[in-house]
Amino acid sequence: MITLEQLRGARAMLGLTQAELASRANISTTGLNNIERGASDPKASTLRALQEALEAAGIIFEAAGQMIDGGVGIRLKR
Repeated sequence: MITLEQLRGARAMLGLTQAELASRANISTTGLNNIERGASDPKASTLRALQEALEAAGIIFEAAGQMIDGGVGIRLKR
């Protein structure tokens, strides 16, 4: 499951507004704003929808084994 840091970073990498990402994930802009601020605890299905929308837009979420420092990162598709 993606983290809030990955969510914010991926959206910034793509240059998407909250409204644009919310629309692509079929959630409300207010809901996304609350998630990004940490003001709500999103359902797994909501995070999955956000991740799928970001992946469709060109983001790749890298697993810990793929990162030099063992972290979990994001990158744009080439």
